[in-house]
Amino acid sequence: MNLLEVSGVSRKEQEYYVVKGIRFTQQAFQKLAIAGATGSGKTTLLKMIAGLTEPTEGTILFNNERVKGPNERLLPGHASIAYLSQHFELRNHYRVNEILAMASKISETEALLIYEVCRIGHLLKRWTHQLSGGEKQRIALARLVVSSPQLLLLDEPYSNLDPFHKGILKSVVDDLSTELNITCILVSHEPIDTLSWADEILILKDGELIQKGSPEEIYKQPINEYAAALFGRYNLLNSTLVNEFSAYYNLETNGAKSFFRPEDFKLVKKGYGLEAIVNEVKFMGSFYEVAAEVDGNNIIIHANGNSISKGDVIYIGL
Repeated sequence: MNLLEVSGVSRKEQEYYVVKGIRFTQQAFQKLAIAGATGSGKTTLLKMIAGLTEPTEGTILFNNERVKGPNERLLPGHASIAYLSQHFELRNHYRVNEILAMASKISETEALLIYEVCRIGHLLKRWTHQLSGGEKQRIALARLVVSSPQLLLLDEPYSNLDPFHKGILKSVVDDLSTELNITCILVSHEPIDTLSWADEILILKDGELIQKGSPEEIYKQPINEYAAALFGRYNLLNSTLVNEFSAYYNLETNGAKSFFRPEDFKLVKKGYGLEAIVNEVKFMGSFYEVAAEVDGNNIIIHANGNSISKGDVIYIGL
């Protein structure tokens, strides 16, 4: 049985659909990520799943029971579904342990495990106004988890965090799934953050679901340029270039354009790939990003070493 079933869900505001005809299911403990540009309907969809916003059309079933919206409940929300907004707040003039105790529905032993997973054990005696943004985020998350939800909805939890606190929170989200067996849906403003975490990724565009699949499928076989661009740099080769590469490699050509990521290419010796002129070289830390022109087409590749310069002639293979 599905833990969550979203069937033809739409949300119309004034004359426009913010979300339109979304359908998907989620199993218990399945890690689901939702990606899309700003305004694609991600937050609205999460709020409808949480019972905080009313769908205009369609139904949402949780444990085979319909999730009721705010028009049907005095206090909006579902008791077993927790929603962490990107605009969360913690009460001032409280210590952290007091904030958590007010929300807890579990034993002290179970709560201590959650504090350990959320990396906040050392913060329990602090006042809320003494916390950094990253610390507040983890405490807000722990406050939801101690309420013992079956489904946790995370709306852009990594936004506005510096790399250090973002890294900590990503580890926490990993552990929520693996150590605490909490089912999660995650929305990120940087979709590439979801590739190493999710079991399945849904892509929204203008309120509609345009693609869903495993992280590998989404990254390597995007349905269009919009889906490709969400997950980093890409190359869209026309059929002529694909045919030229086919002279060296066994590629299926059907006359259509093909997507390739920069790491799909490599530098080769003359006679083993296509000739290119280097237009730009950028140092990216663990690699160099090289923009090269092949028969009037620009291709982005990742290269190791700094022996390439603008104007060089190179040869590109797959």
